[in-house]
Amino acid sequence: MTTESDPSYPDHWEADVVLRDGGTARIRPITTEDAGRLVSFYELVSDESKYYRFFAPYPRLSDRDVHRFTHHDYVDRVGLAAMIGGEFIATVRYDRIGADGRSATGPSDEAEVAFLVQDAHQGRGVASALLEHIGAVARERGIRRFAAEVLPANSKMIKVFTDAGYQQKRSFEDGSVHLTLDLEPTAESLAVQRAREQRAEARSVQRLLAPGSVAVIGVSRSLAGVGAAALRNLRDSGFHGHLYAVNEAVTRDLLDGVRAYPTLGAVGAPVDLAVIAVPADRVPDAVAACGEHGVQGLVVLSAGYGESGAEGLARQRELVRQVRSYGMRLIGPNAFGVINTAPEVELNASLAPAPAPARGRVGLFTQSGAIGIALLSGLLRRGEGLSSFISAGNRADVSGNDILQYWYDDEATDVALMYLETLGNPRKFTRLARRTAAVKPVVVAKGGRHTPAGHVVPGTRLPEATVSELLRQAGVIRVDTVTDLVDVGLLLASQPVPAGPRVAILGNSESLGVLTYDACLTEGLRPLAPLDLTTAASPEDFRTAVSAALASPDTDAVVVTAIPWVSEHALADDLAEALRAAAAGHPGKPVAVVHVELGALAEALSAATAPATAPDAATAFAAAPPATLPTPATALAALASGAAPDRDPASASVSAAAAVSAPAPPAPPAAEPEPASGAAGSPAAPAPGTARIPSYPAAERAVKAVAEAVRYGQWRRGIAEVGQVPEFEDIDEAGAAGQIARLLAGVGEEEVATLDDPDARELLARYGIRVLSTLPAPSADAAVRAAAVLGYPVALKTTAPHLRHRADLGGVRLDLTTEAELRRSYEELTHALGKPQELLPVVQSMVPRGVDTVIRSVIDPAAGAVLSFGLSGVASELLGDTAHRLVPATDKDAASLIRSIRTAPLLFGWRGSDPVDTPALEELLLRLSRLVDDHPEVVGVVLEPVVVATEGLSVLSASVRVAHPPARGDLGPRTLPSY
Repeated sequence: MTTESDPSYPDHWEADVVLRDGGTARIRPITTEDAGRLVSFYELVSDESKYYRFFAPYPRLSDRDVHRFTHHDYVDRVGLAAMIGGEFIATVRYDRIGADGRSATGPSDEAEVAFLVQDAHQGRGVASALLEHIGAVARERGIRRFAAEVLPANSKMIKVFTDAGYQQKRSFEDGSVHLTLDLEPTAESLAVQRAREQRAEARSVQRLLAPGSVAVIGVSRSLAGVGAAALRNLRDSGFHGHLYAVNEAVTRDLLDGVRAYPTLGAVGAPVDLAVIAVPADRVPDAVAACGEHGVQGLVVLSAGYGESGAEGLARQRELVRQVRSYGMRLIGPNAFGVINTAPEVELNASLAPAPAPARGRVGLFTQSGAIGIALLSGLLRRGEGLSSFISAGNRADVSGNDILQYWYDDEATDVALMYLETLGNPRKFTRLARRTAAVKPVVVAKGGRHTPAGHVVPGTRLPEATVSELLRQAGVIRVDTVTDLVDVGLLLASQPVPAGPRVAILGNSESLGVLTYDACLTEGLRPLAPLDLTTAASPEDFRTAVSAALASPDTDAVVVTAIPWVSEHALADDLAEALRAAAAGHPGKPVAVVHVELGALAEALSAATAPATAPDAATAFAAAPPATLPTPATALAALASGAAPDRDPASASVSAAAAVSAPAPPAPPAAEPEPASGAAGSPAAPAPGTARIPSYPAAERAVKAVAEAVRYGQWRRGIAEVGQVPEFEDIDEAGAAGQIARLLAGVGEEEVATLDDPDARELLARYGIRVLSTLPAPSADAAVRAAAVLGYPVALKTTAPHLRHRADLGGVRLDLTTEAELRRSYEELTHALGKPQELLPVVQSMVPRGVDTVIRSVIDPAAGAVLSFGLSGVASELLGDTAHRLVPATDKDAASLIRSIRTAPLLFGWRGSDPVDTPALEELLLRLSRLVDDHPEVVGVVLEPVVVATEGLSVLSASVRVAHPPARGDLGPRTLPSY
């Protein structure tokens, strides 16, 4: 009898998945305790579906059936169930079979598979998700093929198999369709899996951002506190759906003009999104009410979770489990909320003060409410609107990865801005960011170099510099500060991506032009000599000069510098109009403006595309008193400890009502045009044909923004040429797998084993990586005998850990051509450094001289396998001159990897030296990449030194570490992070 507490129960097969419609389900192995659930599930399946499953009428399961379907050995017989609300909605089962089609045990590698999905949940992608997971389980248990018998009329199930992307065979036998699926992942199956993942996760976010109805749970009768502030912002944003307030102590029909109910169940209508603002100890009851009511998603503003310590962290994990058990998604806890400015939605379910942000083309995601407020204020003050805003707090469920999935095909978002404190899963993040960056810029400011409290995500051991490099390889524009985030976002949202690094500089200040020129050189751009228009330049002079610069075939971007005139305000509007006119005449090149103490010009430029209400919105937001700008630390503090004694018990209000109470938006002047969606909604979209030009108060900031856009453009052009992961015919993958299995036989689950030299050389040789042999030399006589075997000239070196690769300490003697030289060197070595038993000397054949390099591969728990390259010795160890690529590496990755280090010229004939054999080096990198990609048990490899000569290379030493692989990774079946 196997239960979930049984040691044999494979708990690593449990997973939460997002379904096609954006809801979630939990997949887990079926146990003997599931008999009641199985019977209840079967009773809800239609007779037609039962017929398709058993090929005959089968109204009920017999006791024998129930026993068979709930008793598994999790090797030859496995059953998985998809669950929502603690009940089965679908099952899948495989039974290992032999060549005769009868039940079998290993080494048979084929199994028969069958599905059953409750009719109410068909069409949600449940069977496709179960196929991914049962396939992964089967591969883990040595099964390589699935066989299935399907009735021809069961077209839905046939489609599940045929659309999976696996290699398959199909035949018609005895009135049924016989399908055989090869479970080895293919490029097509991986593409299918990731396309389904993107659609499902994007849909789950879309349901959160575009609900048809919203309920705020925890609105105090006094209309003070967090819940009331969220309700007010929803109401004042002009939300187009139904809005409800929930407070168990409510005694009237309306709260702040919104229909109010004592419980969610009393609403009597569907609720798509619930905003929860009650103390943390009351959140579970609120979540249960939402789950029973069929709510699709939650925004939990309540604090008192992972950010508050171990007890809060446990509470947060339980919250995620509870939310997902009902098939819902969660933003938060400790969230600041979400905003969607789409004209058909106009949702402000956040604590951001009204009025709502202007509608724009920028999407913004933050993990910090305080940073979110700062970014909103900065963007609005400089005239930029938003398409969507998500401040996810502890991001226990919905994370930046989900938002990237949504933004990828969101037509309302042109630029993605993200403030992240952790990446969570860097491997998945870089994969999603790379795909998104191929169609729209992704700009990331990453705060914190550690995991903040409350963020329960897999950590990475990679150095920060390595993570940054991997992000840039994925096309992410990585910036250091939130100021840079706004600066770069403004440029990319309003200007085209430059075609190259050539920058024209012009303005009415020679000194400011020189500063801009120097900044361009610092950023690696190619600036033209600055054009000084003199302080007497008029707006028309600027227009003429900018037009000429944009028209020149020698420029890719233009930076305009401006200092004040005597009558600044009189000319600011004229200059802004002149610059817009020039830019409009040549729309293919970006223009940025550097202004010194020209506030009026900055306002005029930022207002170029903004409707009349946008400056009012930005001003109101930025100028709001401190009490109206709540942060999670102040506005949400009461949610962790409970409501104040003089407040409603169901509310989450704080004692100072002003801390979260946003002022009503000021009435616009009569002459101002109304927003397209009404006075309460987001400002209307910009009028076509106008252009906004970003302005910066310092040359360095403008140039940095341009430089980031240039580098992004270069990356976009580079990805047009797709690299290939080469196939090597001499690779012995099966032999390597067998050797690794033998080596791990005595290694514990949590242990890491370092292979001895013979085993390491054997394993590497299976992938065409030859490590030069060494012979031990415990004495001078042994060294002489070793040299006789190898042939002179030889090298004598120590292998003691503290002296390994330390030629600078004298532990290596090279080009020893005679016995006398070898004996003398042996005596010098032992006299200077210690006894032979301490030094562990060896003798090795000499190889052609070349450049010493080092190649490493390491398995990071979050990022996966990373391939690294550098020159051996000081360059990589002291200066950190090492480049990195994710595995599997393509031929293009390998070529760029060796060219990415600062000391790369030493490989290509620096100062008249002979270039080394870089094609051989690239092949070695690709072979090592294949080894660690094919065998996740290989958790670490170091090849050092690798001597690269003018023809060929030699690997002189190798270290290999192996361990039992993690159960799941980014390459496994779709799954949400587990807690």
